[in-house]
Amino acid sequence: MQIFEFIMLACFGLSWPISVYKSIKSKSTKGKSLVFMLAIIIGYISGIIGKVVNGQINYVLAVYCFNLFVVTVDLILYFVYNRRNKTNYARKVNNNSNYSIKAETAILHHYTKGVHYERERINESKRIQRH
Repeated sequence: MQIFEFIMLACFGLSWPISVYKSIKSKSTKGKSLVFMLAIIIGYISGIIGKVVNGQINYVLAVYCFNLFVVTVDLILYFVYNRRNKTNYARKVNNNSNYSIKAETAILHHYTKGVHYERERINESKRIQRH
């Protein structure tokens, strides 16, 4: 009956490397659930403890360990990318607010130069009309 447990674990185990690959590729936590990953890790740890306590040290235990390792890697990536995403968001907000201030300053500077230019043009026109 261990073969069926092995098949179940192998099927679950195929999805975790794909999840890790997608995490690395996207560098995002979008679509990830911390609670779900922790529940899966607790489940794998429980399965490993159950195998060891019952003396069933075999190939199925190896699959439990592999799955636990891959889900743990995914969990680590979750924390790394979650922190990076928060940091990038904070930088973007700060940059946008700085950019807004810089943009407003540039617009104001441009506007005042335009007003100054317009005044000079009007004064020049008046001088030409006088002569």
